[in-house]
Amino acid sequence: MSRPRIVIVGAGFAGYQTARTLSRLAKGAAEIVLVNPHDYFLYVPLLPEVATGILEPRRISVSIPGTLPDVRLMLGEADHVDLDGRRVGLVDPEGNRREVSYDRLVLSAGSVNKLLPIPGVTEHAHGFRGMPEALYLRDHMTRQIELADVTDDPAERDARCTFVVVGAGYTGTEVASHGKLFTDELARHQPSLRDREPPRWMLLDIAPRVLPGLPGHMAGTAERVLTRRGVEVAMGVSVAEATKEGVRLTDDRFVPTHSLIWCVGVRPDPLVGDLGLPTEKGRLCVDEYLNVPGHPEVFACGDAAAVPDLTQPGEITPMTAQHAWRQGKTAAQNIAASYGKGERSPYRHRDLGFVVDLGGFQAAANPLRVPLSGPVAKAVTRGYHLAAMPGNRVRTGADWLLDAALSRQAVQMGLVRSDAVPLENSSPELPVRTYA
Repeated sequence: MSRPRIVIVGAGFAGYQTARTLSRLAKGAAEIVLVNPHDYFLYVPLLPEVATGILEPRRISVSIPGTLPDVRLMLGEADHVDLDGRRVGLVDPEGNRREVSYDRLVLSAGSVNKLLPIPGVTEHAHGFRGMPEALYLRDHMTRQIELADVTDDPAERDARCTFVVVGAGYTGTEVASHGKLFTDELARHQPSLRDREPPRWMLLDIAPRVLPGLPGHMAGTAERVLTRRGVEVAMGVSVAEATKEGVRLTDDRFVPTHSLIWCVGVRPDPLVGDLGLPTEKGRLCVDEYLNVPGHPEVFACGDAAAVPDLTQPGEITPMTAQHAWRQGKTAAQNIAASYGKGERSPYRHRDLGFVVDLGGFQAAANPLRVPLSGPVAKAVTRGYHLAAMPGNRVRTGADWLLDAALSRQAVQMGLVRSDAVPLENSSPELPVRTYA
C-alpha cells in the first residue's frame, strides 16, 4: 500500500511548523511535500536587521532541506489548486509547469503587501515583506546617502536624505527605528554630510498612535524612542499622492523624497481568492479544527486562513507569526488524527505578549503581560527571537555580538534592482525577473 501524500503550500511560519510537526508524527508513514518558491524558511521579524546591515541575509534564512530532512521540497510557486482532482499546479524557478497530487492539502501560502488606491503608490513605493525587498532597501538607503554627499544641489541633497515610512504598525515602526540609526551612521562617514542635519525620517499612519494593535505602554515607549532619535511621527496623516519628486500628504504638505517605504499591512496570498471558496476579510474560511468546510481533506492556517478565535468569540485570529506558528502545529496534529493517530483538537491560543525591536539598546515588550522597555526589553526581545528561530541561532547571535563591537559594513551590492521588487507583487519572497 502506497504512503498517503500530504502537500503543504508555503513554508512561512504556519507551513514550516506544519511540515516539521508532521514529519515528527508520521515517522515515515506519509510522504510530506512542501511547495515553496525557495529552499529556506524566512524568519520575517528580523528582516529590519538585514535591511540595516546588522544581520547577514543567511542568518534569518533557515535551510528547509537542512532542518526538515524527511520532507520533500518542491521548489516552485503554487498558482492553481484543483480541489476536485486533488492536484496543485505550480511554476518552478526555471518557468516549468508542474503538478503534484495530494491526499491531504495544507494551504499556508501566507500574505503579500496590502495595496490602497492612492495615485502613484504602486509606481513609486516599495514594500517590506520578503528578502529581496530588504536587500533592495539596504542598497537603496546606502545609495541615497552616497548620492546626497556628491550633489551640489541643496534640494536634491535634502530629498535624498529624506525617508518616508507609511504604516506605524509592527513592521513600519521597526523599519523607521532601525533605518534612522543606519542612515545617521552612513551620513557620518560622508564628508559633506557629517556636519549637516542628520537624515530625515517620517513615520505616517492614519491611526491615532503608533503600534495601534499593541498595548499602550509599548506604543508610548516606541514613540518616545522615535522622537528622541529625530523621527517625525505624524499620526492621523497618510500619503495622498506619490510622484517621482516626492509625496503629497493628506494634510496637503509636499515632502520631496526618493524613498517611500510601504508598511501599511498585508493581505492574503492571491491563491486563496482564486479557489472559489468562502473567505472572510480575504482569508479562507476554516472551522476551529483548521478544516475547510465541505473539503475534509483540505486544511488552511496562518495568514491565508480566517481561523475562529475561540478566546474571543465572533472574531478571527490576527495575522501574527505567533498564531501562524501554533496553527501549523495544530493543523499537523489534526491531519495525523484524520489517519487515526491521536485525536483532533480545536485551535485555541491567547497571545503571550509581543516584542518590538527599536534598534540600538531599545525595545518594547510585554512578555506574559509584564510591561518592559529599554535594555531589559531588548534582552527579552533578542532572547525571544533566538528561541523562536528553528535554526541559525549561533550565527545570528554572533552577528549581534559583532555589530555591538564593530562598525557596520555599508556597501551597495547592487543585486536587487528597483523594478525587481514592485509593490504590486503577488510573490514578495521572489524578485521579479527583469531584462535590460
